[in-house]
Amino acid sequence: MHTVNLCFCPQWTESMLKRGDFMVKKEMIAMLLAGGQGSRLGVLTSKLAKPAVAFGGKYKIIDFPLSNCINSGVDTVGVLTQYRPLRLNQHIGIGMPWDLDRNFGGVTVLPPYEKSGSSQWYTGTANAIFQNLEYMEYYNPDYVLILSGDHIYKMDYEVMLDFHKSSHADATIATYQVPIEEASRFGVVITDDQGVIHEFEEKPAKPRSNKASMGIYIFSWPVLRDALIEMKDVPSCDFGKHIIPHIHEQGKKICAYDFKGYWKDVGTLGSYWEANMELVDIIPEFNLYEEFWRIYTKSDNLPPQYIAAGSRVAKSIVGEGTEIHGDVENSVIGSGVTIGKGTVVKNSIIMNGVTIGDNCVLDKAILAEGVQVGKDVKLGVGEEAPNDFAPHIYAFGLATIGENSVIPDGVTIGKNTAIIGTTTKDEYPGGELASGSSIIKAGE
Repeated sequence: MHTVNLCFCPQWTESMLKRGDFMVKKEMIAMLLAGGQGSRLGVLTSKLAKPAVAFGGKYKIIDFPLSNCINSGVDTVGVLTQYRPLRLNQHIGIGMPWDLDRNFGGVTVLPPYEKSGSSQWYTGTANAIFQNLEYMEYYNPDYVLILSGDHIYKMDYEVMLDFHKSSHADATIATYQVPIEEASRFGVVITDDQGVIHEFEEKPAKPRSNKASMGIYIFSWPVLRDALIEMKDVPSCDFGKHIIPHIHEQGKKICAYDFKGYWKDVGTLGSYWEANMELVDIIPEFNLYEEFWRIYTKSDNLPPQYIAAGSRVAKSIVGEGTEIHGDVENSVIGSGVTIGKGTVVKNSIIMNGVTIGDNCVLDKAILAEGVQVGKDVKLGVGEEAPNDFAPHIYAFGLATIGENSVIPDGVTIGKNTAIIGTTTKDEYPGGELASGSSIIKAGE
């Protein structure tokens, strides 16, 4: 897929010919959907898009599909952004960490833009792709790969493309076998023995299959282009709900590519915490250290870690520039973190730039970037209780602290709690935020 064919194309416009431009023919380009808020991550995404959330002490979630692209030989990627895109745009830049800073192709950030006579936000996954038809037409690809920017996995998209070609499919959906009791959370497909899809079920109450759609698609370009144009007036047009059923009704051949590797949709705080904790297993299910399939990211120039005398680190990931003066166990610690003397951090995710004072205890906590925790704080302790603000989000026994929040000295914070903003001691009755309680500052 590294081959670039330069050719004349009937889609050239007169202005392009006058400028002396030429069409760049790509076999397959990728369109990466990265505009979602990720509301189920609660305060972690109050100030940034879900694909920009930190993962694994070093990376951002979007690093995984971007790295998959370049490792698979896909060197042309359009990244569709919308919700709070600034930090995501800064992270992607010109694509240098992923070798996507190219004259032809490379990475291009594609936000919504004002058109002649109208302006429209992206209203669905397929609508977002439709609004960027001009970008895809410029490359005139044979195939278009549609990706989500919020999954943790390693996949060789070239192998999936080979399957698509050999199956003579018009569209191929990557599928993953999930436990049947969890299948109702996904769109599932029903296939024959050759992997040809005959039926779709969108989050069925009683699923008849456990083959879940991963939200990863390969389309033959003419099929995708025609379907997007035909369905352009459908409100909130979506691939799973509209485009796939539409082309199926037209008699197009749709196949399921059964992916066998590690894949995790980190769409909830529980799955996000679990995926990070799996990284520090003795034999990690998802290995970040494989040389033949590296995960690339934008890295800052930081000094090495410092582990003070008398401190202890066990079964943990620790980022660059971090100082540890206490004990860390079974945790993922980002870059530029300071952990005070006598402090114990267990089963937690601490993102970049966090400062934790002396003599604190943290267990099953998630601290977003820039959080400041005072001394003598207990975080994630006590018995569980349902959260009073958003019980469907703040669960799993976690204590979640949003970006740049401040926790005063000497307070105790329970489980299934959420905090965002600069808090003071008088906001903790009796010095405590009970399990299931929240402090959500307006405007944060």
